[in-house]
Amino acid sequence: MIKKLRVPIPKHEIAALQVGDMVYVSGNIFCGRDAVLPRICKLIRERRLEGMNLEGAVVFHSAVSPAGVGPTSSNKVEIEESMAVLSAAGVRLHLGKGAIRTDTVERLHEYGAAFGVIPPVTALLGENLRGHRVVLFPELGMEAFYELDVVDYPCVIAAVHGKSIY
Repeated sequence: MIKKLRVPIPKHEIAALQVGDMVYVSGNIFCGRDAVLPRICKLIRERRLEGMNLEGAVVFHSAVSPAGVGPTSSNKVEIEESMAVLSAAGVRLHLGKGAIRTDTVERLHEYGAAFGVIPPVTALLGENLRGHRVVLFPELGMEAFYELDVVDYPCVIAAVHGKSIY
């Protein structure tokens, strides 16, 4: 059975997820990877992330390029270290690929967030992208902080409630 989530994602919908669930995500999601996520976390810590509500948000570990959008490895230090800060700020779902550390799984649980893996097939995701725009750090080009408008983005829940498929 496929579960459908609409952004912003309420806490009770994350509470209902289990490791291995197939999920389709729709709505506006953010994209960021190792170049931009530490900058976003710095703005959060300094309480300078004005005008952006992360409550119930989704962050996809990806860049946005003319070739398309596809997941990057979530176990990069800069990305994994951002997950707790972003989750504490309200992000409910992180999307990417690859195994994440046990302590990251525990932090996600602590903040009521989950991690989903997306198939690394850029061509498949193109049909699910309705639009995109740069939100912050445009000087980073394709690694800027983007917002995507997506419909039925597929993922498999890889970590939730302190459990992981890894």
